[in-house]
Amino acid sequence: MNELFHLVERPRECSYLPEEVASLDYQVVSHLSAAEYRDLLIRGYRRFGRYLFKPACPTCRECRSLRIPVQHFDFSASQRRVLRANSGIRAELHPLYATADHLRIFNRYHDFMAGFRGWKHKTVSAIDYIEDFVVDPFDDEEQPCAFQWLYFDGDRLLGVSLMDEVRIPGAPPAISLVYCFYDPAWRPRSPGTFAILTQLDYAKRSGADYAYFGYWVEGCQSLSYKSRYAPAEVLDWPVDEGGVAVWRERS
Repeated sequence: MNELFHLVERPRECSYLPEEVASLDYQVVSHLSAAEYRDLLIRGYRRFGRYLFKPACPTCRECRSLRIPVQHFDFSASQRRVLRANSGIRAELHPLYATADHLRIFNRYHDFMAGFRGWKHKTVSAIDYIEDFVVDPFDDEEQPCAFQWLYFDGDRLLGVSLMDEVRIPGAPPAISLVYCFYDPAWRPRSPGTFAILTQLDYAKRSGADYAYFGYWVEGCQSLSYKSRYAPAEVLDWPVDEGGVAVWRERS
């Protein structure tokens, strides 16, 4: 791994729990191997673009890294209903790239969530989107790690899920669910759930051991959907440099 710089941000208001103070530990890298990335996932890191990060909050430990042991996962009755409701949606796995439709849907999604969930309003440019979601640090062109699921109704793009897939010799593959956004007009058919199920099904068929779900915060409404996926494991915090990462079954 080639680290360009490392920083811990100044404490700020938490976007998940406004009464708490948050801080993130960032590493910005230019090159990263699949083996290094798998180790970072196990230790609770997330990735956007070239940015790797984990919580470094001074007092709060509510952000819990969550992963699903996919070979033990099966669809619930309600999840199967979501699959049936979206039976006409075509899910395609692609390398990373961006189009005007990506940007349009991303900004429409965030406009909607600003009103629906009270998210801070933001509009991103094409440059912003490419830097955050298309540029990646992986140095193996023959075995890429970063992908996107594209969801189509006919020829119309409805949503995008960004997914990393880690494959290293001698170990089962793993996936990381990076980010998902969709056209708000698709929302009545539970696109977020459909996107997650698409990725979990792919991981299971690929022989993966885990799907890394990012952070679960029990008291945050925007992240409450993660409690609907089981069985699940959470990471004990904190994981010191050189220490052992301990994952426990979520109660």
